Amino acid sequence: MKKMIALSLSLAVAFGLAACAQRPTQQPPVPSDSETTEALETIPATEETIPESTETTETTETTPAAQQTGGTLVVYFSATGNTAEAATYIAQLTGGDLLALEPADPYTSEDLDWTNDNSRVSQEYYNEDLRNVELVADTVDNWDSYDTVFIGYPIWWGIAAWPVNTFVEANDFTGKTVIPFCTSSSSGLGESGELLAELAGTGDWQTGQRFRSSVDQADVQEWLDSLDLS
Repeated sequence: MKKMIALSLSLAVAFGLAACAQRPTQQPPVPSDSETTEALETIPATEETIPESTETTETTETTPAAQQTGGTLVVYFSATGNTAEAATYIAQLTGGDLLALEPADPYTSEDLDWTNDNSRVSQEYYNEDLRNVELVADTVDNWDSYDTVFIGYPIWWGIAAWPVNTFVEANDFTGKTVIPFCTSSSSGLGESGELLAELAGTGDWQTGQRFRSSVDQADVQEWLDSLDLS
């Protein structure tokens, strides 16, 4: 009897060890390709996940080419303030820069009395050698950045007030669109624009515009709308 019990216990132990030996060791499950893709899609697409080369390309492509074009400069000489007013309107409406031409020896009210044969302007009119008027500044540091240049002046004896001549002679207008404008109580633009173009010798000079002395912003806007400034 004791032998049978001992035999039974031996068989039970043997079967138990065999079962343990056949049981596989459990390893962490390896996700399939579909599971891996699902897991990655749950990560938000932040800027850190975008390659630097892609970011640089997008920034370059969104820069409009129009921003690389040249600017507008409004240059003027004003004796009594009328041309200054017109120039200011043009600069405001075009977003251009404004440059006032100032004679080194400023004109006084007596100098501008054209009814007096002995006044400065009268003497300069009679003697062309006196029309070489020195300016405080006749050039612009960033001149090359301007594609369009408006040049304004009052009409003196049917031509552009000669202080603008100094500026025109001092600059190279190659590659620039030049648009003259003037103010006067009665005289028209006449040949003032053509004469300045001849004096410059360079640039694409357009037909100019004459404004009455009491210039109106609406008139300036209407004129600008008629120009092809694109």
